[in-house]
Amino acid sequence: MLFVIIIGFMLISMLVGFALKNRFAAYSKIPLRSGLSGKEVAERMLRENGLHDVQVTCVPGHLSDHYNPADRTINLSPDVYNGRHVAAAAVAAHECGHAVQHATSYPFLQFRSAMVPVVNFSSRIINFIFIASLMGAFAFHWFSFDWALLIIIACQGAITLFSLVTLPVEFDATGRGLAWLNQTGLTHGEEHTKASKALSLAATTYVVAALSSLTVLLYYILQYLGSRD
Repeated sequence: MLFVIIIGFMLISMLVGFALKNRFAAYSKIPLRSGLSGKEVAERMLRENGLHDVQVTCVPGHLSDHYNPADRTINLSPDVYNGRHVAAAAVAAHECGHAVQHATSYPFLQFRSAMVPVVNFSSRIINFIFIASLMGAFAFHWFSFDWALLIIIACQGAITLFSLVTLPVEFDATGRGLAWLNQTGLTHGEEHTKASKALSLAATTYVVAALSSLTVLLYYILQYLGSRD
């Protein structure tokens, strides 16, 4: 049953991603009245929040926008960096929201950043166990099946915690971005409504990912409990 639920989450994630791309495409056709590009929106928000050491760059890809706390850069996809539309303004403001979180030591962002090495290590360990099992490593009694499940549970637990902590980080960044857009009047009326809808749908992808990760963790826990019977 849980396996069916996991497949269901995968399908939901694909549908949400498809809907997000469609909404971004639709809102990309709505010009921003101010005429500012995503790059200019980001630079203005950073400047008005006193963040003069954060750079705005353009990176390849579609919806590849992100904030990198390591080198303090706002990385915008070409459509957002050059776009002068509602979708570009919304995404740019959201990413700047992460920069503001970083500058103000937002605790959930700090915790998530600290977890990155742990999550990367956990993912590698899980992959190693799966590959080893396919190669018949367990037949050589490297470690028991129960121990393998316990290690997977611990690693998946870290990944799930990361996914859950990501939720307040993303929702808070969206809140900061939308509040600034509204305060400055860069988006108002229907513009602001559409910007809010775009970011709300983007946040849904993180909710689906967190629930999916939690379901996978529960699956492994039940597998372990079943092996103990």
